[in-house]
Amino acid sequence: MSMQTPSTLTLFGEFVANAVVQPAARLAACDAVIDTVGVMLAGSIEPAARLVREVAQAEGGAARCSILGVCDRTGAGWAALANGTAAHALDFDDMCFVSMAHPSAPLVAAGLAAAELADASGAELLDAFCVGFEIEAVLGRLMNPLHYERGWHATATIGTVGAAAAGARLLRQNAVTAARTMAIAASQASGLKESFGTMVKPLQAGLAGRNGVLAAQLAEAGLTATDRALDGPQGLLVAMQASRHDSGDEAARLGRNWEIVDGGITVKLYPSCAGTHPTIDSLLDLRNEHGFTAADIDQVEIGVDSVSPTVLIHDRPTTGLEGKFSMHFCAASAVAHGRVDLQTFEPSGLSDSVTRELLPRVTMRVDPSLGVDQPPLTEAKVVVRLRDGRLCERQARGARGYPSCPPSAQELDRKFQVCAERAVAPAVATEALGWLRDLEQQLRVATLADLLTRAVAVTA
Repeated sequence: MSMQTPSTLTLFGEFVANAVVQPAARLAACDAVIDTVGVMLAGSIEPAARLVREVAQAEGGAARCSILGVCDRTGAGWAALANGTAAHALDFDDMCFVSMAHPSAPLVAAGLAAAELADASGAELLDAFCVGFEIEAVLGRLMNPLHYERGWHATATIGTVGAAAAGARLLRQNAVTAARTMAIAASQASGLKESFGTMVKPLQAGLAGRNGVLAAQLAEAGLTATDRALDGPQGLLVAMQASRHDSGDEAARLGRNWEIVDGGITVKLYPSCAGTHPTIDSLLDLRNEHGFTAADIDQVEIGVDSVSPTVLIHDRPTTGLEGKFSMHFCAASAVAHGRVDLQTFEPSGLSDSVTRELLPRVTMRVDPSLGVDQPPLTEAKVVVRLRDGRLCERQARGARGYPSCPPSAQELDRKFQVCAERAVAPAVATEALGWLRDLEQQLRVATLADLLTRAVAVTA
């Protein structure tokens, strides 16, 4: 009698409960947590984050977990929802081109809440981040690019299962319970790319974190679930249009290969959709090299892969959120001002007359030669036609902040400080950065919230 092949969830559960995380993986996770806490604090003053907090204050449960950037405490799920929404509110959080997701916003949001529930250490938080990241990488290799191309927001779909894995690890669940946690999460996973450029996009990241924590709590309480929630004939892989349904080879890599080390994480140096970054880099470099200004421009022509137009859906944005998903606006801003930063997407940046005058001269088209042997959203061909007849051209593969061109420790620290100071006093931001740099040695994750709530900026 032949033995039944273990389900994908069984293999996932064993990995989540028992994986010994490599030191290099922990190190990469620490940088990701630092970056995410920074953008979480920056995003905490955004309207989407404030609205979620208002509902959490009205409906939240026992004050067990912290919302960063403010002095609020609420139930674990509400805290993860608020923190995850804040982390993604500015679209300044990191990216993984295997999962086609922003991995860290849901992972850190769920991780902070679950760590407070379990009174976990910094090392435990880093291990939980790593196992969640690796689960997402396996699902990304199975599901993308078809899953993403069909309209699913992978940060919310794949991210929900990853957040559940992180929650399970932090609650110290055994393999069977961890598998149930991820099965419950699979039935909660959802999120639509049609919402890009609205408050719902960051909400979806928050929901992924919330659902991951809730799944872990429900599994802990004894809620049962099918072990074929991922790979069954009507499971997540089939229902969500995965490119492949056989997970055997991919699941077998868990614990042997670490995507967080081998592939790495893309850190955003511009607070806009990652698909705009190769173009922004190219235009900033061309502008510096050739010395042109907005007044010199006849046309800016941008070639992209076939996925980019499904993400960059706003050619004439009317809000800052839409501007983050507008190649036209990001390109025009880069040419007009030689920068794309947090101020670019404020009302003053959106209405800037120089940028607005450039918009009709920016075009984006699909170039069939792009996206053939590289992940979606990672390439661009840029041609700047000047009024004097000169052509300035650049082909980009990747951008600054990618694993192939990683930010320096100084750049990461500077980004954290700028972001954190939107919500907390400069001295508090500096102290928090030092605390996070030593995260692996911290005995209690909960002390981060204590540190951050000593003083908040008047803007919060």
